[in-house]
Amino acid sequence: PHPQMQMEQMGQFRITVWEEENFQGKRCEFMQECRNIMERGFRKIRSIKVENGAFVGFEYPEYQGQQFILEKGDYPRYEAWSGNSGYRTEHLLSFRPIKCANHSDSKVTLYECNDLQGRKFEICDDYPSLQAMGWCSKEVPSIKVNSGAWVAYQFPGYRGYQYILERDRREGEYRNYNEYSTQAHTHQIQSIRRIQQ
Repeated sequence: PHPQMQMEQMGQFRITVWEEENFQGKRCEFMQECRNIMERGFRKIRSIKVENGAFVGFEYPEYQGQQFILEKGDYPRYEAWSGNSGYRTEHLLSFRPIKCANHSDSKVTLYECNDLQGRKFEICDDYPSLQAMGWCSKEVPSIKVNSGAWVAYQFPGYRGYQYILERDRREGEYRNYNEYSTQAHTHQIQSIRRIQQ
């Protein structure tokens, strides 16, 4: 069998979700994606434990709306996943595993213009401030994920809107900001980090 399938069979991805905060109320465990938690008889997801792998959670069904990185750990309330986003998403309604996350092999190229054009900046590490590292703008108009999976943030210090960028989606090519997320309103990206698997 395909190595990816073998890894999934070994429970590489495991997430438990609850309908209420602090791991209360109805619960369900998943080892794969969920397009709409309401189809499982839940009203919403308000707390989460990620046992294995990394996931991305979404505000709306069908992987729409604001997106949030869910790495291994506990998320008793929405503040734990929305972090310092300044965007209150008090519940999530869909999620999926991030299958290409690979902390030791991650490379991304930032471009100064749309469509992967203009001056470029290649990185293989976490950058709490792109400007401090020599990217001379607050904006990143397009991005190519060469390997692994990344989360880019609107502000320095991993704050603001989150955009999950994956090698195995769109062939890793994000040609303009509205491909970063269904809710992306701006080119602004000022910090970026590898997703922990």
